[in-house]
Amino acid sequence: MAWLRKLVGAVIVLGGAGAVAGWVLSAPVRLDAGTIAQLGPGDAAKGKRIFYAGGCTSCHANPGAQGDARLELAGGLELKTPFGTFVPPNISQDRKDGIGAWSEEDFANAMLKGVSPSGEHFYPAFPYASYARMKPADIADLYAFMKTLPAVAGKAPAHKLSFPFTIRRGIGLWKLLYLSPDPVIALPGGTPDKVLAGRYLVEGPGHCGECHTQRDFAGGVKKSEWLAGAVAAEGSGVVPNITPQGGTKDWSEADIANYLETGFTPDFDSVGGAMVDVQRNMAQLTADDRAAIAAYLKAVPPHPNGYPARKPAS
Repeated sequence: MAWLRKLVGAVIVLGGAGAVAGWVLSAPVRLDAGTIAQLGPGDAAKGKRIFYAGGCTSCHANPGAQGDARLELAGGLELKTPFGTFVPPNISQDRKDGIGAWSEEDFANAMLKGVSPSGEHFYPAFPYASYARMKPADIADLYAFMKTLPAVAGKAPAHKLSFPFTIRRGIGLWKLLYLSPDPVIALPGGTPDKVLAGRYLVEGPGHCGECHTQRDFAGGVKKSEWLAGAVAAEGSGVVPNITPQGGTKDWSEADIANYLETGFTPDFDSVGGAMVDVQRNMAQLTADDRAAIAAYLKAVPPHPNGYPARKPAS
């Protein structure tokens, strides 16, 4: 039975080596010194624009908050996914329960690398896979604006997850597959600046692909079906296809920009569902920003709908 002992020994050795390799590869990675140096002091006035482009209130404000109360970022909204229920945390300026004690570098590592000040991976329900494409200077501006917002005491409830999704270390392997600062859509040389600006807003702070793109078995965005629509994370609805082959294919750039500003479609229908809050944020951007987003959406590759056809009601 010497062969059996050798086989068992080899399995143990290989298993141990794999475990060590997985542990090393899944380690949280922080920003390098060169990126940290690009942060700068930040400008709160510019950061307000990034704040609304990033939709921070949509997840972190108290559910149902209106007016100035939407700037009280105490968290608590439940995001129900196939992997469990994620609850956005308190990101107000409370030093104990929020992020008031975070340094600019802490904030940048969270936004661009998905790493907490204590060195843990954040779950990618926090859309840092999109924020990773943001400019360090914009992160610094956003941090400066966040420092002007109120402190709100009280921690948000914990996530409701089951094994193995309770093991944060495994997210490091997920990041190897899905976390990249590179643009999703490669645009050719000579692309107008307006389209490039729209790409940055949509793919980065706007994180539009997080909802409008179908995901694979591991929860990563299917970039080959970028913005082609997806099954909604909650309920039985769908998030629409916004490529030039989708529901907005007959909309002009001006139509898209107007929808983002006013919430009205070219047919005078009004925005609904989860898009209500997104449109409210988009209305806070500049007219040039909305025009840039529209130009980019008309320039992305067309795709058929990325979700199954709906069955007709019986």
